[in-house]
Amino acid sequence: MSPMSEQRKGEGFIFLNSILWAFFPVITVLTYNFIGSVVSLLWTDILATVLFAALMLYRQKWGELRSALLWKYGLLAALFIGVFYYTLVFIALEFTSPGNVAIIALLEVFTTFLVFNVYEKESFSAEHMLGSVLMVAGACIVLVRDFSGLNIGDLLVLAAVWFSPWGNVFQQRARKLFSSESIMFVRSLLSIPALAVLAYVFGQQASFDDLRASLPFLLINGILLLGLSKLFWIEAIHRISVTKGVALSSVTPFLTLMIAWVVLGLTPNLWQLISLVPLTIGVLLLTGHLKRIGPESV
Repeated sequence: MSPMSEQRKGEGFIFLNSILWAFFPVITVLTYNFIGSVVSLLWTDILATVLFAALMLYRQKWGELRSALLWKYGLLAALFIGVFYYTLVFIALEFTSPGNVAIIALLEVFTTFLVFNVYEKESFSAEHMLGSVLMVAGACIVLVRDFSGLNIGDLLVLAAVWFSPWGNVFQQRARKLFSSESIMFVRSLLSIPALAVLAYVFGQQASFDDLRASLPFLLINGILLLGLSKLFWIEAIHRISVTKGVALSSVTPFLTLMIAWVVLGLTPNLWQLISLVPLTIGVLLLTGHLKRIGPESV
């Protein structure tokens, strides 16, 4: 298959991931009607682990678990993403809105650019740079219009976006050697003990009735969002750069705003809708459908 075809396939996986992930903040908030944030993350991770185990069994990938390198990369991804990133984001959703979390998470474009260009020496064209800037500008339109000071939830998301790029470094390396389902199985499995300890430290418990009441939302989060969408993500960054993948995913906040409007009744304002303009142009630049006039820099 040609490199261009692989790139298009990677962009397609990002598109699918973005649609699914747009539901993540809203579905997560709905679980908080019954259980605490860390308990919600713990059970979401457990359900995702079951999905990855089933996929490994179906595709006969259990032999990959014999590799120490898989466990090394999986442990590092679990630490940076499965524990640090998701714990901060889940707790943040107790204090701030799903839309705010999705928008502030756009700063992952900048943190990923820094990690993959400084640490991984990954090339980044002028079109990609401009596209990333425009996407973050779209987020700034929303934040500046409604800015009323940072609360603890906003600060937790700001902290979270510094962890995910490092996890993606190790996930991308692992995907060159192992299947997506094996990587995600190890990452999720190794995250469970740490999340259980955190739930205990925070004093969060859930009764059987609470878990049963939140089960529909936990299943959506675990199977579709922390499960299937993350498989799409790893397949995407196996074919395109992580920097480009994160930037393309920046359309997710707008989708989240629309979903929060329908599900939670949080009506987006005019400025949030205007932000779609730079976001759309950014996507076109990053996918090569719109070219900047002038020489390309690296």
